[in-house]
Amino acid sequence: MSVEHSLLGKDTNYPTEYQPDILFPIARAQSRENYAHVEGIQQGKDWWHVFEISWLNHAGIPQVAIGRLTLPAASPNLIESKSLKLYFNSMNFTKFDSKDAFKATVEKDLSAAAGAPVTIDLFHADGVEVSEPEGFCIDELIPAQLENHPNAALLALDAAQDENIEVQFYSHLLRSNCPVTGQPDWGTVFIRYQGKKPSYESILAYIISYRQHNGFHEQCVEQIYADIWQNLKPEKLMVYAAYTRRGGLDINPCRVSDLTWMPRPIRLARQ
Repeated sequence: MSVEHSLLGKDTNYPTEYQPDILFPIARAQSRENYAHVEGIQQGKDWWHVFEISWLNHAGIPQVAIGRLTLPAASPNLIESKSLKLYFNSMNFTKFDSKDAFKATVEKDLSAAAGAPVTIDLFHADGVEVSEPEGFCIDELIPAQLENHPNAALLALDAAQDENIEVQFYSHLLRSNCPVTGQPDWGTVFIRYQGKKPSYESILAYIISYRQHNGFHEQCVEQIYADIWQNLKPEKLMVYAAYTRRGGLDINPCRVSDLTWMPRPIRLARQ
């Protein structure tokens, strides 16, 4: 079923009874058609932070937590974000015997929607650490060319240097739009790279070119990963985007060519 049939962008009554069938899976296959052959495109994870989690304990007392979901990039489906928000809200008035019972229910329902095992870690309301970005920021560079839609032709190697390097850098300037509502999505994108030295100005220009692009978070990260992999031909690559929160959720997709480069999930101050 296509995303046009989802509740995204539509007026919705928030459910007050547990409603697992509200979860809306979206197949990943169609968005991957043009780069299904790219090494690592299905390798990595999507981490979600869920800030509006509440249920009732056995005595009917509300419980709250922050959740971190982990969806494998190899899952056949991603889960549409508004349906996920509504799903968690549907549990606000449902009793569970324990936190473990709540966790088991969530993992069962989300795994069914994603078509692969999904896990949730539950944290105290004050329990998620804010991390500092790792690497160096490229946002003060001045690209030679700017565009408003993704253009892989902007990507280039550093013509002045031919040595192999290993480096991690990031930009806070990632912006794209929800393909259904048109609402802007903001993020910090981290790139770990091993290979011929890239032109950092060209990569910044490429990141900025997403500013009017319509795409889900996961799809944008996979396109960034695929374009860098195919155009700069690194030996190893990691692309990880930490998107800011909308609707009580932030989404953090990560794709890697080498599983030894899988980072730990983080939460940035702007999230």
